[in-house]
Amino acid sequence: MLAPTGAKLSKSLLREQGNGALPPDVEPWMLDTTTWPDGTDDYVDALVWLVGELLTDPKHFFRSFTVKELGRLMTARPTEPAARAHEMGIYKRYFDLIATGRKTTEIRVNDSSRKKIKEGSLIRFRCQGDQILTRVTRIVRYTSFDEMFDHESVTSVNPLATRDEQLANIRQIYPPEREALGVLAIGIELVDLPPI
Repeated sequence: MLAPTGAKLSKSLLREQGNGALPPDVEPWMLDTTTWPDGTDDYVDALVWLVGELLTDPKHFFRSFTVKELGRLMTARPTEPAARAHEMGIYKRYFDLIATGRKTTEIRVNDSSRKKIKEGSLIRFRCQGDQILTRVTRIVRYTSFDEMFDHESVTSVNPLATRDEQLANIRQIYPPEREALGVLAIGIELVDLPPI
């Protein structure tokens, strides 16, 4: 990052002098990301968008940007925020079923990490170094796994197991106190990614 003069910006020297000493083109968030005007989530979205834009042409990584240009780029992204995927680990047998399109309903307990998942959200499932990106097609809340299987297709959760087998497997993963949080049936579909 270059200062307005074209010299390398010394963030440490600027920090020692305080924000009052910032050159006119240096935004406070360039030294302290917590001062980004729209909050941390928006800052992360802007940064993710910026990296995506820079990746469109490798030459971007071999040049220096002035603080003014970086500020312009960070605030030039479209108003629609970048969609970040929710990350979920999953056992290999279920990962493979999702990858082949045979598993279209994922079951989770309704803990705090699931509160932001809604229809249209992206979920990236990870297993042993592999990953699959999916989109949420629907989300339904239930009080228990039994109630969930009263309404959800057993084969959409796992086409290779009966209801009783699935209940036994799920309860090995989630003890009763976790099930008491409530159960989510998350409809998923594979997301087609453009070739690299």
